Amino acid sequence: MKIEGEAYLLRIFLGESDRVDGKLAYKKIVEILRENDIAGATVLRGIMGYGASSRIHSAGLLTLSGDLPIVIEAVDRKEKIDNVIPKIEGFISRGLITLEKVHVIKYV
Repeated sequence: MKIEGEAYLLRIFLGESDRVDGKLAYKKIVEILRENDIAGATVLRGIMGYGASSRIHSAGLLTLSGDLPIVIEAVDRKEKIDNVIPKIEGFISRGLITLEKVHVIKYV
């Protein structure tokens, strides 16, 4: 698969402990992205953040939060991203989904 030029970046913000049918939500979402042949996806774990609840989640030296922020980023052509969004939306009970146009310089 080759992607050059215009593509779209899908970002999904959720909590580390969010689950879908007993499985960690971020793992389930990455599986769906892969099953739908999305060019690439990365899961990023934040050390601090807050969302709609305004409750701060953080990792410190003395305490480890059980619900750190997670961001999943996926990049592909618009048609493929548009096709996978409805398959993912149902798994996000708390969180945020964003989409932005990006320019792919190199994908090897």
